[in-house]
Amino acid sequence: MSEYFLISVSNRWNLNLCIKYSLAGFTNSINGFWAFLDIDVGDYISFLYGARVYNLYRVVEKRAYRNAENLPPWPPITFKISGKTYYFPFRMYLEKKRVLNESMVRPEFAYVAENLLLRGGYRKTHFQADTVTFYNVSNMGELFSGVEEKLFISAETFTPRIVFRREMQMIPEKYYFCELILQSLIRRKIRYKYIKNIANIFGLPEDIEYDVLGEKALPEGYVDIFIKNKHPSTHNYKIIIEVKTGNVGKTDIEQVEKYLNEIGPECVGGIVIGKKFPRKILKNPPKNLILIKYRFENLDKNKEYTYRELLEMLKLETISLQPYLNP
Repeated sequence: MSEYFLISVSNRWNLNLCIKYSLAGFTNSINGFWAFLDIDVGDYISFLYGARVYNLYRVVEKRAYRNAENLPPWPPITFKISGKTYYFPFRMYLEKKRVLNESMVRPEFAYVAENLLLRGGYRKTHFQADTVTFYNVSNMGELFSGVEEKLFISAETFTPRIVFRREMQMIPEKYYFCELILQSLIRRKIRYKYIKNIANIFGLPEDIEYDVLGEKALPEGYVDIFIKNKHPSTHNYKIIIEVKTGNVGKTDIEQVEKYLNEIGPECVGGIVIGKKFPRKILKNPPKNLILIKYRFENLDKNKEYTYRELLEMLKLETISLQPYLNP
């Protein structure tokens, strides 16, 4: 099942280039790399600029280019405050499905608009929308029936890698493993392998389909992964997931419990995923949370890995409710 994302565009000129060539570009920043990993071939995207949503596209190909500083159509961007310069090695080739130009200020975009409002603006490369939003967008505007102009780029490509030693990082070809990468891996793993088991643990109906979504903004912060009904019903079940690359502390548990109270009774529980848990937490695990350890099977920190390789190696082990999630 495809997913739907809104890609944030920094200015009108870049937006026009994206639309002209049906092409999305992401910078060599960690956020750009994260978006390139998070959005897959077959997913759907729209462009987001100036509180408006533009067109509906299907992702048909992903490429990472070497020496992208010199490649069209986007020149490098230098930020005045930081002085850092970014360019666009990560590209997604798109197929235009619908032509639309819609304001975010309408009920059909409520899920994404709430995230934007609580974040105080964009400050993010991409936003994952829920299934309801995708269905709404699929009925907006009009079906595209023209001919798309394509930009042919003759340049060397590469497969980006993830490393576990900082000294091995070599942006944009190698990125040091961080929480954003782990969030993307775990979200995809849960979506394809563990969602039914999680629903069973919380006693949720087996005949309901669930969205496994990226970051969800709340008034007091944001959760890393958000699970909810794909289709609205009389009972809208919600589960929140907090992801930590290292040790999980008492404050992390307390934060998730705070989020549970904030969302209210429709939030049936939470999950905390980390590398290690203190003995105090393991001896007396919170009743409303599932505690899960993650690991990468046969990981060698001196080697480099593709995203797909790490996804295959990723294992989740339940600490508080065995053996439901164990592979």
